[in-house]
Amino acid sequence: MGYPQKLLSDDETIEFEIRPHWRAMIVPGILLLAVVFGSVFLLTKLSDDNAFGWAATWAIWVVGLFVLAVFVIRPFLYWLTTQYVFTNTRIIIRSGLVARKGRDMPLSKVNNVSFEVSVFGRILNYGTLTIDSASDAALIVDDVPNVEHIQREVNRLHEDDDERRRGATGTRPPTQPQVPPPAQPPVQPPGQA
Repeated sequence: MGYPQKLLSDDETIEFEIRPHWRAMIVPGILLLAVVFGSVFLLTKLSDDNAFGWAATWAIWVVGLFVLAVFVIRPFLYWLTTQYVFTNTRIIIRSGLVARKGRDMPLSKVNNVSFEVSVFGRILNYGTLTIDSASDAALIVDDVPNVEHIQREVNRLHEDDDERRRGATGTRPPTQPQVPPPAQPPVQPPGQA
């Protein structure tokens, strides 16, 4: 699911877009397996002969579905609907399926781009990207895959945006003024006076 082109400015292009690192799905995946196997195990051990067995069967289904909805499906939908979009003029963060949440930061406001990688992050190649702004609070992006490369790319995009804006506004560094050469008297051929 790519970022809609209709939400971009006229001269804006998407440089790259990513979603959170897949490691965000490790715990929900383990919980999915535990709930499925645990529920199947408990349901096969119970008997529906009496009222206790019938109530226990329903309780297992309700608890299992609740755990799946809250701890498996919700994190998966968050991961699936979260986008980190980097364009040639801004950084766009969007998340949420029904209720959307987002934040944009123009590249012209970027002061510093830093990253932090934990030991586990070094093993799985992810980290936290912090983008400091000139006027707003820092933009902190968690679970960024290949965070060191992304940091370098954001710095490159920032420099490219600076050059583009300098060229568009005519504020290039001043050059030496062009002074016309001094006027030379016309040279007459020898023998003519």
